[in-house]
Formats: sequence, structure tokens, C-alpha cells
Amino acid sequence: MAAHAKSARHSGFNTITTGEKVLRYTLLLVVLAITVSPFLWQLSTSLKSLDEDIYAQTPTFLPEHPTLDNYVKVAETIPVWSYAANSLVVAVIVVAGNAVGATIAGYALAKLRFRGAKLLMGLFLATLVLPGEVTIISQYVTVRGLGLADTLVGVALPGAIGMLNVLLMRTAFQAIPPEMDEAAIIDGATAWQRLRHIGLPNVRGMLSVITIFAFIGAWDDFLWPLIVLTNPENYTLTVGLQYLNGTFSANPRLIAAGTMISFLPIVIVFAALQRFFFRGVEEGAIKG
Repeated sequence: MAAHAKSARHSGFNTITTGEKVLRYTLLLVVLAITVSPFLWQLSTSLKSLDEDIYAQTPTFLPEHPTLDNYVKVAETIPVWSYAANSLVVAVIVVAGNAVGATIAGYALAKLRFRGAKLLMGLFLATLVLPGEVTIISQYVTVRGLGLADTLVGVALPGAIGMLNVLLMRTAFQAIPPEMDEAAIIDGATAWQRLRHIGLPNVRGMLSVITIFAFIGAWDDFLWPLIVLTNPENYTLTVGLQYLNGTFSANPRLIAAGTMISFLPIVIVFAALQRFFFRGVEEGAIKG
């Protein structure tokens, strides 16, 4: 009887055969190779010296003579730190706008009752259907009409509140039991007090997810800053790096070094918030 029960447990739905394990690990390794290999190749290229042939018929992955000269030359060629500061200003505005705006809007849609809430919700969803390129001309006309063309505020303004982030925060606030809000209302708490003392402590994980995605989106954006900015002094890092492509088109080592410099802040932000990020993803998977 015990042997039969043990056999039944091993033959249940949770049993993973050896072949299935091999298939899973094979797929994971394939996905890992596809996603990580280009990054590692760029890193390797950025560390290769001029005497190494990166166009060899059989290229080597590890640099024969690793050097940081390419990074030094990037800083000497373009004002990379000034461009990085401009990108940081844009990213801070976008992150602050999404953290504050998406939180307030998400809480209002999830916890407050007001006329037109369903209509607003439908409009939010409708904006997600359209690709960003469809509205880019109207965005530019609006920014120019506000007198913000060729400014960092004009670059950050369209991404200051993402509709997807609003919906994510709405879902996070909806996961809070309504009894907690009802008890606070009976105690005389206002909407702001309920948001501050009940809502925010329960959505910190999702808020960190939004912060990371907003930072990455603002930092990596290339098309919109290229359209808005005309003065080279206001260029963001992604736009400024195009000078490397024009000046050193025959030397991709510098382009790779510039790419690695632009990648470093994303690693720092993710490392600082990764604990909250995975907690937010886990909360979304369980509650959502």
C-alpha cells in the first residue's frame, strides 16, 4: 500500500522526468546564450587593443591584451560625463513623475469612487493599444507649443506618467483588502491619510518595479531625444554616442566602450533596487 502511494506520488503531475529536465535546461541555456552573448561580445570588444583584429575570420572572444584605453578615448572624444548628466536629469524627472503620478492616479482608480472613473479607465487602456510612433508628431507639436523644444524637460515630459504604470499601480492598490480602507474611513482618515499609511506600505514592491522600468526607459530612449534636441550641449548620452559612430566608424572598439559606459548606470540602479524589484514581481504574480 505504501509502495503504491509512493509510486502514485512519483507518477503525479508534479513529477519531472529526466528528459524534461534536460529539455528545460537546454532551453534555458539557449535563451541565456541569445540574450547575454551580444552583451559579452560588446564588453570583449571594448577591452581589445588596436593591434587585435576584430574582423578576423576566427575572432577570439577573450582580448589578447586587455586595455582600458578605449574608455579613455571615448571620454576624450565626446563630453560623455556631460551627456550622462543630461540623461540623469531626464531619468530623474521621468522616475519622479511616474512614481508620484502613477501612484496617485492608480490609487484614485482603485480606491476612490467618482463619476467618470470607468471612462477614464477606458481611455487609459486605449492609449496602450497605440504604438508610440503614432503619437510622436502630436507629442512634438505639443512640446514645441509649450516652449520646451530643445530642453531636457521637453525630453522627459511625454514619459513623465506612463499609462501602463498607472494600471500596474491600480492593480497593486486593488490587492489591498477593502476592509482596511473601511476601518480607516470609520476612524475618520482622509483619502491622503489612507494612501500614505495604508496604500503606500503595501505597494512598495510594485513601486520599485515601476521605478526601475521608468529609469531604464528614460535612460535608453534614443528616438524622442533625437527629435526634440538640436543643441549638442543638451544631448543625452544615447544621442551623444552617435558621434562615436560618425568619427570612428572604422573603430567599433570605441563604440563598444561607449555602450558599456551607458550601460553602467542601469546596472547600479538595478543592483540598488533588485531586492524590492523581485519582491514586487512576486507580489504581482501572487496577487495579480
